[in-house]
Amino acid sequence: MPVTANSIITPQTPQTSNAACSAANTTLTTNPTNTVLLITAGANGARVTRVGAIPLETLASAVQLQLFRSRDAGATRVFFESAVAGAYTMADTTEVPTADFGFSDDNPLILAPNERVYAAVRVAKQITFNAEWADY
Repeated sequence: MPVTANSIITPQTPQTSNAACSAANTTLTTNPTNTVLLITAGANGARVTRVGAIPLETLASAVQLQLFRSRDAGATRVFFESAVAGAYTMADTTEVPTADFGFSDDNPLILAPNERVYAAVRVAKQITFNAEWADY
């Protein structure tokens, strides 16, 4: 979308996505292993208002959840945010806890045009990441 200088551009297209992680990533360099694509910003960038994660199995101990950014279609991925999924025993009578990365309308993550966000887990556990954002 063409933009006009000194004009307010608001998010135009709501988006959602999820990514299923199961293999461990223990490499926090710019070339991590076992990351999964979660978000791809639109041609004018994006405003991310929610990223969360929920385990799909029992977690005997806490698990580090990782987010990486890439501005070159995934060739280089930079670690920029983490959260923790607490220990939890999967049961029919309990609510499965969701980990939240803290992004919101008041604290959005702003992505550059076509920037990507990848998700990973520190240990091999099945965890689904969920994201909500709007492309500009």
